Amino acid sequence: MAKRVGMEVSVAISEMVKMADTDVIAAYPITPQTHIVEHLAELVADGELDAEYIPVESEHSAMSACLGSAAVGARTFTATAGQGLELMHEVLYVASSMRFPIVMTVVNRALSAPLSVWSDHSDVMACRDTGWIQIFAENGQEAVDNTLCAFRIAEDNDVLLPVMIHLDGFHVSHVIEPIIMPEQKIVDAFLPKNNFPLPLDPEKPVAMGDFGPPVIYTEAKWAQEVNLRKSKESVLKVWQEFGKSFNRHYKPVECYRCEDAETLLLTMGSYSETAMTAIDKIRGEGKKIGLVRIRLWRPFPFGDFRQAVKGKKTLIVLDRAISFGGPGGPVCSEVRSALYNQNNKPEIVSFVGGLGGRDITVADFEEIINNGIEIAKNGRDNEFEMYGVRE
Repeated sequence: MAKRVGMEVSVAISEMVKMADTDVIAAYPITPQTHIVEHLAELVADGELDAEYIPVESEHSAMSACLGSAAVGARTFTATAGQGLELMHEVLYVASSMRFPIVMTVVNRALSAPLSVWSDHSDVMACRDTGWIQIFAENGQEAVDNTLCAFRIAEDNDVLLPVMIHLDGFHVSHVIEPIIMPEQKIVDAFLPKNNFPLPLDPEKPVAMGDFGPPVIYTEAKWAQEVNLRKSKESVLKVWQEFGKSFNRHYKPVECYRCEDAETLLLTMGSYSETAMTAIDKIRGEGKKIGLVRIRLWRPFPFGDFRQAVKGKKTLIVLDRAISFGGPGGPVCSEVRSALYNQNNKPEIVSFVGGLGGRDITVADFEEIINNGIEIAKNGRDNEFEMYGVRE
């Protein structure tokens, strides 16, 4: 029987990695991710998890170690945050193009400078083109659930792609909350053994990731793109089966009070729950407001998103990262692109806020929504609005 237990979210993620019977963990500590790999080290040292734990000298080395373990067919996990994710950056491309089913928790953290250990989405947005499947969690339960789903998705022989699970640093990672932890037998029934179809074998040596001349490089990248887009089918299937087994359900795009809404606010990550409270409050004032959240960031869920915003008057997009010198935030840029040639599309208003861990309160969300509606009606002076700048 599943148990609801109060624990730190980082520890709960580690417990799910244990329940997934992970074979190899490559670990390097970085705030605010450190508690995940620390607890995994304890589980391995205490004999609760039979895994190879590799303490490396950097995040670049961590992902490099993951390449080797995944290549031989080992179930592989790592975790990082912020600057660590960027130090991995060049190796992330290798993992996806080599089709290695690595699972990584990314505890989102602002990028330097100035130095910040607090959360925003600048790290994830900097690596959105690396070819990984990327899923956002809003709270601890969602992070734990999607860690389990990530192994199933990544190791599907129709997918064979690495998966990042994103959760906001401190706002989620260090929170102690009630988490429903399933029975081991239910996890085992949901997650089969890893059956990597092309493991390295000393008896049958092959070369992997060799030099790709121009005559084949384009075709290799297009095959990778086709496969990433097609992986959405497996993501949906895994979430559907997870819902049947655990009675918690996930979708690529999730809506809150959207049915009759004229204006939608778009958020990603933990601030979505605060935004829901603001939506309820504004609804109480008679305004038709709803909230749309993107859970599956890569592959981008074009059809689901277009359907969610179809016929709405205004779409207010809150980015927690800035695209310097560009049109505002990266999420808003992609949303505009996704809706570019669509009929009956909303007026889009871009806000950037919550950088470096700065809180956005219920009152702040009310202000963003009301200002967004006014901007959509009367036009704007800037490409985007930077929310919360102190004069």
